[in-house]
Amino acid sequence: MRIDDVSEARQDSPQSSPVPDRDAHLLPDLAPATQALGSDTGRMTIATTSMGRILVVDDQAANLRVVGTLLQRQGYEVIPASSGDEALARYAESEPDLILLDVMMPGMDGFEVMEALRAQAPLKVPVVFVTAAHDRDLLLRAFDAGVVDYVTKPFLPEELLARVNAHVGLKLTRDRLERVAREREELVNLVAHDLKNPLTSVLFASDLLRSGGCKPERVPRYLQMIHESADDALGYIRHYLESSSAGRRAASGDERADLGQTLQWLVHRYEMQLDARGIRIEVAPPPGTAEVAIDPRVLRQVSENLVTNAMKYAPGSELLLAARPGAPGFWQLIVADRGPGIAPARQRELFKPFVRLHEEALDDGLSSGLGLSLARQIVANFGGQLWYEDRRQGGARFVVELPEAP
Repeated sequence: MRIDDVSEARQDSPQSSPVPDRDAHLLPDLAPATQALGSDTGRMTIATTSMGRILVVDDQAANLRVVGTLLQRQGYEVIPASSGDEALARYAESEPDLILLDVMMPGMDGFEVMEALRAQAPLKVPVVFVTAAHDRDLLLRAFDAGVVDYVTKPFLPEELLARVNAHVGLKLTRDRLERVAREREELVNLVAHDLKNPLTSVLFASDLLRSGGCKPERVPRYLQMIHESADDALGYIRHYLESSSAGRRAASGDERADLGQTLQWLVHRYEMQLDARGIRIEVAPPPGTAEVAIDPRVLRQVSENLVTNAMKYAPGSELLLAARPGAPGFWQLIVADRGPGIAPARQRELFKPFVRLHEEALDDGLSSGLGLSLARQIVANFGGQLWYEDRRQGGARFVVELPEAP
């Protein structure tokens, strides 16, 4: 059973059926699904539990209905377009998984559509030409244009479906592999960045111990810093191994972190490093108990990124660590310094990945520019916000606002 090009079967009478009589036996089986497409082929979209999304481009409405129904019955979502211009518009709205493109169309033909698609950006969607021509030069030209396959008219439905299934399957598999690769890269970046802080503390304390430059009474404190930092690093690694991908740290509903204890932990962990950089610490604890709905280790991870930023960008100044009520049902953790602040133009890019606050700041050799981007993402996953404010008399203020623990 073959499906011929409708346009080649309408030469005798303009009043004849848009589908040739020899294919009339196809219509009873296809009728229910065809009716679902509607009479307005410019707006029809078949939505099902989709195996993939296919953009079908043909200037003949009957061709769109027959091919669309065939694909819909296989579980595909069909996006029809009756011209090259409409195909480009539909493609811009939402990228499909495959394009079935008629070659010979009035106005913009298939080759011109391909040229326009490739001019926009690298074309990652497979394109299958549908053509009545059997000319070898035309087919070679099609492959040169970027087409991955072709179907000649008249074609068997089984042939069309086999080619569609193969190319959609390859495209979806490639998408999954690219997604896995991105998630792995994000996880590697996340682990590298978040291990930086505890490892920096280990190096700081161990260097002082090796050099003999610390007072004897401080030796136990430095040893404790090394042990706690190593324990934090192992805790991060365990947490990442339990996570499915980078940044997916959503609240389970029973986490709670005490803001007062978090401030104490920050002072305990970083007071010596801050002192070494000439930074004075001021602490404003919350009035009473203040617990927020987030894992304590994650809150420490976010807040220490803010503290280490102040160490790098505001040496010789002062650091304020505070907790206060925020919006109703929320608490805020504040990390503020008296450094140079951040220029307004720079603030627009502040929370983008791989953006550093100041390129001329002290470089520890490990900075990746991921801290603020990841911190905001993690806070958002727990229903909170992280933002930046200028201080009136100069300096930077970062605010972490999180929902109060139930």
